[in-house]
Formats: sequence, structure tokens, C-alpha cells
Amino acid sequence: MRLSRITLYPLSMPLISHFETSFGRIYNRECVLVKIESEGLVGWGECAADRDPGYSYETTGTAMHILKDFALPLLVGQDVIDAADFQRRIGSIRGHHLAKAGVEMALWDLLGKRDGKSLKQMLGGVRDQVEVGVSVGLQDTTADLVRAVDGYVAKGYRRIKIKIKPGRDVSEAQAVRAANPDIRLQVDANSAYSLETAHVLRPLDDLNLLLIEQPLFEDDIWDHRLFQKELRTPICLDESIISARHARYAIEMEACRIINIKPGRVGGLSQAVEIHNLCQPAGLPVWCGGMLETGIGRASNLAISSLPGFTLPGDVSASDRYYTRDVTQERFTLNPGSTIDVPTGAGLGVTVDEQAVKDFALGEVIVQA
Repeated sequence: MRLSRITLYPLSMPLISHFETSFGRIYNRECVLVKIESEGLVGWGECAADRDPGYSYETTGTAMHILKDFALPLLVGQDVIDAADFQRRIGSIRGHHLAKAGVEMALWDLLGKRDGKSLKQMLGGVRDQVEVGVSVGLQDTTADLVRAVDGYVAKGYRRIKIKIKPGRDVSEAQAVRAANPDIRLQVDANSAYSLETAHVLRPLDDLNLLLIEQPLFEDDIWDHRLFQKELRTPICLDESIISARHARYAIEMEACRIINIKPGRVGGLSQAVEIHNLCQPAGLPVWCGGMLETGIGRASNLAISSLPGFTLPGDVSASDRYYTRDVTQERFTLNPGSTIDVPTGAGLGVTVDEQAVKDFALGEVIVQA
């Protein structure tokens, strides 16, 4: 498809409640939306970078720079065949996976609309509904955390993830487990520990957790291998897995027993499928992590989660978990059984509310042929 015009919208959207991890607290979620126009069709994508370089070195600012000055000039006016062709064209740009993934998502949306196929069909998904959980950020007190978890359990979520950091870890997990002995519970450290300090997490082995996510450094695989040997609970890698190659390293080293696949983190949906296809024969379950996406990114996450290897609940919560007003006409809701329906419409299967995009936008950048 010949890409005639690409528009970037940096957004700032207020969250229903603050969200806090080991690297800070936010009240507004920033991202960059990508709108591609081609042959009378429009495709939308979402770059999940945030304002600050906490989770990743990428920010909304770096994404705007890389896309405007480097990536989009390689694409506008060109006949881009598919995701593989896109990856070849931007191969000279090292890193900046979140930025690349936002454009690739918009390309998938375009291709699906052209061919009358849903993203689920194009990726090879097998489920009409996917099991989901909810991610609960750090709260002001342990009692606040337990109340927040109880509220999500009452809404029907059967898998809960809580964020932890040094000094706010074992005792909080113990309190949540005591209040909810039967839920599927996991914790996420977002790289807050080192191999030397992670020994404080060993009591988590007694809480029947689903997994411990990314306890050690974001660029580490080897030390996770050493720490996994000390634990019965599976370690899940997130930040460490930035490509299929890194997934292979982790599998061969036995650095983890589960992998969290975020298409944005690895450079796009096509790269996420590669990692899924590596993990399946190795017997490693995978799941889709969330990055507080709008309805655009949420639709994409639901589609990738419908692939057969995604056997654990993802962080693809209902729309009302984060936003009072979203940028899509569709609102994703939680079904009985803690599932959400996978969109069936062409492309991403959502209709973008362009007035909401303009209302939340901090500006716009247009690159055209």
C-alpha cells in the first residue's frame, strides 16, 4: 500500500486514578497515536512510550523525534507491502522499538481494512475471548492496596498483579494473599532489585504466586538465571526481552519459566509473533503485558492474546479500569469468567473518535508525500 500521509498525535489522557510503580507515580498517561492514510483508507496505531524514561529509555519526546525525522521519511510515498517489508525499511534505525511498533500497528490496521480481515485472523488467533487480569499499582498503605484488590475481585477479575519495590514487597503480597486466598496472584518489580538484594523476595515462594515478574535489572538475563535457581516460583521476564534473539537467550539459559510479550517493547506485532513461536515449542507460557493503552492499543493486545501460546491472563483490563473517556467509540468490558471479547471487525476492529484525539492531543505532526 502506498502510504500518502502519516500524522502523529502526542496525547495526554487523565487516568481515573493514579498509577504507581517502582519508578514513579503518574496521574496522566501520555502516548503517541499514529494515523496512516493510504488509498482512501486510514489505519491507526499506538506508540506506548510515556513522558518519562522509567520503564524504557523511550519517551513520547524521543518517539516523536525518531518517527518524524527518521522513520516516516523512509515510508511516506512508498509502497509498503506488509509488516516484514516495514521492518526491512526501518532496519537502519537501531532500537526505538516502541516508536516502530506504533507505526507497524497502524500498518496492520490498514492491511486488515483493505483485505476485510480482523487483526486476530491476520495474526493466527484462535480464541474469541481472552482471559485477562488487572494490574494494581502501589498504594499509599497496605490497607489501601488490599481494598483496591478487593474491589477488582468484586468486579470479576480472577487474576491480580500487584506492583512491588524494596520495602513494599513481601508484607504487602502476604496481606493481599491473606485477604484473597484463592485468586491467581502475581507480583511485578519492574527491575527494582539486584541479585544481591533480591534475597528479600524468597518468602514469596510461600504465597503460591503465579509468577514474579522482572525482579532484576532491565537488561539482565544471566542473573535472572541464577535467581530462578533459588526460587520455586516462576520468574517472568518482561523488560529483558526486547527481541526474539533475547527470548532465545532466556530460553537456552533457563533464565525464566514465563515470558511477558509486549508488542511495543519488542518493536511490533510481527516481532511479538516471532517470540510466541519460539516459546511454544520450548514449553514456555506467554502472556500480554499492558502499558495503560487506549482502546487502540487495547484492541491490538486482545488480538495478539488470542494466539494459542498466550495461556496466562494478560494485563488487558476493561476500558473503565483506566479512562473515563477513551479515543475509541468501543469500550471494552469484562465478561463473566474474567475475559474480554477479541474484536472481530476489519483491522483493529475499533472506530477512532477523532474529536477525542484532538481534545487530548498536545499537538500534531504531519509527514506527507
